[in-house]
Formats: sequence, structure tokens, C-alpha cells
Amino acid sequence: MNMLGIKFVRQNLTNVKKAIENRGDHIDWEALINADDNRKNILLEIEALRHKRNVVSDQIAEMKKKGEAAAEAVAEMREVSGRIKTLDSTLSENDAIIQTILMQIPNMPHESVPIGQDENDNPVIRTVGALPDMPFEPKAHWDIGELLGILDFKRAARITGARFPLYLGQGALMERALINFMLDLHVNHHGYLEILPPFIVNRNSLTHTGQLPKFEADLFKLEGTDYYLIPTAEVPVTNIHHSEILQEDDLPLYYTAYTPCFRSEAGSHGKDTRGLIRQHQFNKVELVKFTKPENSYDELEQLLQNAEEVLQRLGLPYRVITLCTGDLGFSSAKTYDIEVWMPAQGVYREISSCSNFEDFQARRGNIRFRRNGRKGTEYVHTLNGSGLAVGRTFAAILENCQQGDGSVVVPEALRPYMRDMESISL
Repeated sequence: MNMLGIKFVRQNLTNVKKAIENRGDHIDWEALINADDNRKNILLEIEALRHKRNVVSDQIAEMKKKGEAAAEAVAEMREVSGRIKTLDSTLSENDAIIQTILMQIPNMPHESVPIGQDENDNPVIRTVGALPDMPFEPKAHWDIGELLGILDFKRAARITGARFPLYLGQGALMERALINFMLDLHVNHHGYLEILPPFIVNRNSLTHTGQLPKFEADLFKLEGTDYYLIPTAEVPVTNIHHSEILQEDDLPLYYTAYTPCFRSEAGSHGKDTRGLIRQHQFNKVELVKFTKPENSYDELEQLLQNAEEVLQRLGLPYRVITLCTGDLGFSSAKTYDIEVWMPAQGVYREISSCSNFEDFQARRGNIRFRRNGRKGTEYVHTLNGSGLAVGRTFAAILENCQQGDGSVVVPEALRPYMRDMESISL
């Protein structure tokens, strides 16, 4: 269930170690190699003992047929069987060690991914759109939302706790409008099939896409079950085809889905505690692709353009960066981030990640395809991207489209979804 099978690791150990080192991850290579060597030695001994048991069993049968005493040989075979049983148990222990370590190894970065340590080493690919010219001090989106009566974080905190949003009136309308606008764009103009998946998934589904076992602390688990609230629609949508064999003519497959997303935000204490940027519950429209291996990087560029078009149609300024090796997600071979401009903070903030996982998720989820006229199967490549994070888009509209009188201009592309409303005002 891992892209980097033990055979691949052993045959490419130097390159694998270097690639994982560039990502800043630390793997117990010695324990992995020792367990694999032990496994090979145990298999050889088991094979020899089984051969011996077969030979001697035939001899015992022959001795009994001739009326000869076979007690000594029978006792020897009991010892051999006992030894095989012990070795089988030891083999299982070593297999478990190998599997546990392999499941901790992230995907290998594509050769085009820049080497770097963290987000400070992510190069900017392009910047799109002019920054808004505001002859006044821009307000933060949480202040704008509360002044307009369309966001209420205090009541949300009483209902649930910190980092949960409550949208009211025209705010609820705009959130819903954004979801419908994004889905319509991706379905009608980009060729995606709309999906409405379950919002709860099992452990296997999260393991297939790479959230488990490493990132369990980031998830909300339902007590007493093997179910989890989804952190992203990527999980249920990618698992639509787990353990299936697709046909070459089926590919590529494009899916888009709106879902709420649930994240514990473990390790983010003190970061973005106000507003809509880092919530425990948020809405997102996701894009997922299943492609042939030779096409996946062209498909990644197209996926990125599909996500960018949302911001272009809304008139929001943004930039595109490539994630360096040290900032790359666990399952990704290459990722572009789209960052939208937030005037109140004077910074660009992530609003979408578009990633090619190559066959990493497909191996874990056993998603394959068969080429026309050929025997055997190959693993598909999977890709996904946010198209977009809805709450962050909402926040970006409030900040970039705010006016000096406290009102917010509704982007033209969104007005048909908001009863032709041109602005939100007091």
C-alpha cells in the first residue's frame, strides 16, 4: 500500500534517501534494511524446512508402508513443524516493521521541484492582477463581516467553540453563491463531473490518500467507530475508484465536489486565530483527476489554470508559487500553491494547492488501468486541487472589494448567484 515498495527502496536506496532528505523527513533506514534482510533469511530457512518436511514425510509414509519404525523421523518432523511455526511468527513481525516504516515514507519529489527547507524557499511563478488602490486603511475581513452583520464569530464560539464560523443573511448567501459559481464553472466550462460524496470516511480511505497513519492528529475521529470527518473532498472522491481497474478509454476522469471540511489544525496554535483563514470547519470545492502517467504533468498545468480562473473571474489579485521539497505535502510529487492578496494584512495567503501525486495514492488504493490491446495493468496517476477554498475566497472578496463607506462590492461574476446584488452594505 505504498508507492515506495521495499523492492524499489532497496534497488534505489541512495536516490530514495537523498530525495527524502531533501524533503526534511527522517526515516529509520537501518531498521527497514535489517527487517528486510531478516525477512529474506527467514523465507530461505522456511523454504528449506518445508522442502525437508515434504521429503521426510514421503520417507515416513514409505517406512510405515514397509512396517519399519518411524518414530524418530516423526519426532524430527514435529520439531521442523514447530520451527516453521516460530519462523512464520517472526516473519510476520518483520513484515509489520517493514510495512510500518514504508507507510511513513513520503512521495518522491519530481525532478522539477526546487530544493529548499520551508515556505521561504518557494519560488513565485507568476503574479496576476493589480492590487486594489485604497485611499483608506483597509479593514480585516472579520471586522468587515461583523460590521455588516454577515459574520458572527462570538455566537459561533458559544455554539461550538473557537475557529468555527457563523454566516448570516447576505453572508450565508454569498458563501452559497461562491459554491454554486465554482461548481458551475468547473462543470460547464472545464468538463468536470459533479460529485456529492459522503462527508465521513473510514480508515482505509484516509490511508489510501496519505492522511493516515502519519497525520491522525489533524483529523476528527468519531468516537467508538472507524469513521472520520473528511479533511478534504480529495479523500472520498479519490477513493471512488479504489481497488478498481479502469480502461484506457475511461481516462482522464475529472471530478469536482463541494463538501464541508473538518480539521483539528493540530500544531497551528496561535496562527490565524481570527477570521476565516484557519477554521476547524470550512467549505471547499475540490478538483480531482485520474490520468495516464504520461499525461499527468500536462494535466497538472491544466488543473492549475482551472483553479486560477475562479480568481480571474472574480477579479481577485493572486500569485502562483511552486512548493519546494521541504514544504511539499506528504503524498505529493509536485505542488503549485495559489495565494490570494489580502489587503488588511498586506500579504498573499494560500487559497488553493494543486498537486500531482503520480502513482503514490493509486498504489496505496490499488487504482489501476488497462491499456487497449495490452495485457496487464498499470497504476493511474491522481491529481487534486482546491477550486477553491470557499471561506478564504469569501474573506478575499470582503478585503479586496471593500469601499470607504464600509460596503463591499459584489464581483460581477457572482451577481447572478446573489439575486443580482451589486453590493453588501449597512
